[in-house]
Amino acid sequence: MSTLFAFLHHLCAFTLVSAVAIEFTLIRQEITAAIARRLQVTDLVLGIAAGALFIIGLLRVFFFEKGWDYYFHSHAFLTKFALFIIIGLLSIVPTREFLSWNAALKAGQVPVIDAKRKRLVTAIIHGELAAIVIIVLCAAIMARGGWV
Repeated sequence: MSTLFAFLHHLCAFTLVSAVAIEFTLIRQEITAAIARRLQVTDLVLGIAAGALFIIGLLRVFFFEKGWDYYFHSHAFLTKFALFIIIGLLSIVPTREFLSWNAALKAGQVPVIDAKRKRLVTAIIHGELAAIVIIVLCAAIMARGGWV
């Protein structure tokens, strides 16, 4: 069972990283109706992957791996977990923006996003990517038993 949950954890993590990378690419383009729809779908996939990653990760911590005592005494794990929560909270901003486009898209119009708002959403997505790099570093440190 531990192997299955490790596989699912990695599958969700790679899906999440792919979705953030796709958002990074799409948000930098001129927003058209097609791009807006792709961003919405990608953000939905990102949210599902993040939710599943969170649940599966907690199941691994408490039931399938070394136990909560090991993980909650690991600075690498705590850093990784904190960054994941921060990313999740920050991702609310792009998600709300993308969802606000529903009315325009249903009316067959191109959603409007002002330059300042687009810079904010883009900066958050950049921050998510940077935080993911640090999370991967923390995972490597954890795998070697460091930062305990």
